[in-house]
Amino acid sequence: MKTFKHLTIIFLSTIIIACGSNNGLKKNDFSVITNAKKGNISVNETLKLSLENKKSHKIDSVSYTLDGKQIDNNFDLSNFKLGKQTVEATVYFNGEKQTITTSVTILNNESPKIFTYNILNEYPHDITSYTQGLEFYKDTLYESTGQHKESKLRKVDYKTGKVFKNINLADEFFGEGLTVLNDKVYQLTWQKGTGFVYDANTFEKLNSFKYANSKEGWGLTHNDKSIYKSDGTEKIWLLNPETLVEEEYIQVFTNKGKIIGINEMEWIDGKIFANRYQKDGVAIINPKNGAVIGVIDFSPLKKLVTQHDGLDVLNGIAYNPKTKTIFVTGKRWDKLFEIEIVEK
Repeated sequence: MKTFKHLTIIFLSTIIIACGSNNGLKKNDFSVITNAKKGNISVNETLKLSLENKKSHKIDSVSYTLDGKQIDNNFDLSNFKLGKQTVEATVYFNGEKQTITTSVTILNNESPKIFTYNILNEYPHDITSYTQGLEFYKDTLYESTGQHKESKLRKVDYKTGKVFKNINLADEFFGEGLTVLNDKVYQLTWQKGTGFVYDANTFEKLNSFKYANSKEGWGLTHNDKSIYKSDGTEKIWLLNPETLVEEEYIQVFTNKGKIIGINEMEWIDGKIFANRYQKDGVAIINPKNGAVIGVIDFSPLKKLVTQHDGLDVLNGIAYNPKTKTIFVTGKRWDKLFEIEIVEK
């Protein structure tokens, strides 16, 4: 029962995938048959494909793709991305060609591990800040905040809360997540479809960029190859750090279904640590395939800050490479917590 309780911190709104059928979508003379059960299959299984040949045509050849990648009719899923994927079969027969599609949903094969934390230190945090993005860069804490007419970008001394630099966004913009890379700050806005790029030292606005297929701007993080962007769905988009073009995406899934509302993110030891909207917990995500491999229950932290009418949920996670510790706060919290993560 304890495990179930902790999982609800992140997964209360997990969407269970149980739709579709084994026979796929029928089109013309053929349909694709898979071994997915109710459309679902685990990443540790082999996807097996065959055709229903309803009119007994003499088939010359068949080719299959999964999410656009050429595969055999028996395909090991262990290195494939999770989530809903399109299966396409191209059938050659009697001098003709037909293309048939269906979909399968690839789930993780293990339930997430449960983690807790130890508080190492507590530091002051601006109680008026509606925190949306938090990240260390050169031992300085950068923060992006939200709400119309309140959104700002700032850098602070995390130990004292002293503000080194601050700029306010135009009233029309609702600030969201940020990340800092190569002396540039990348900041999202929520529903305007626009992000901004600043000089990390002066906060001079260098340029802006538009979103493409991602629905909204929520959270940002990065590694040495890509910028990762969440949009409030189960998708995390990989952006080219030079052009900011959305090149691909992963889908965040457990062994049960998809996790929507992925919000503020941080890259820590090769994994994505992500707040989930309106949840006082963090999901640990494998960036290669989108699997949720761990959950951290931070719900007790909210009771340790000043209780007031504007108090909101946990949102803000930053890794300090100098101290090798994690820092978390929330929307309109008056404390910043330095913590270490431990497995339960």
